[in-house]
Amino acid sequence: MKKDIHPDYHMIKVQMTDGTVFETRSTWGSEGETLQLDIDPTSHPAWTGSNNRLLDSGGQVARFNKRFGGLSLKK
Repeated sequence: MKKDIHPDYHMIKVQMTDGTVFETRSTWGSEGETLQLDIDPTSHPAWTGSNNRLLDSGGQVARFNKRFGGLSLKK
């Protein structure tokens, strides 16, 4: 195997949306950093079975209004 071609594999902390933290090995960040999740199995409808929609804060609607907000059907 070639040397110095693989990323650094180290321990990081992952913080779930409910505040729980666990340690795992990853190539993300650097040793000891904490990765904070916005969506995880405790909150995502695909895992919880909930019919709630996740809100896109400042996403699609804001982009639509920015692009087409000045248009009008009136003459």
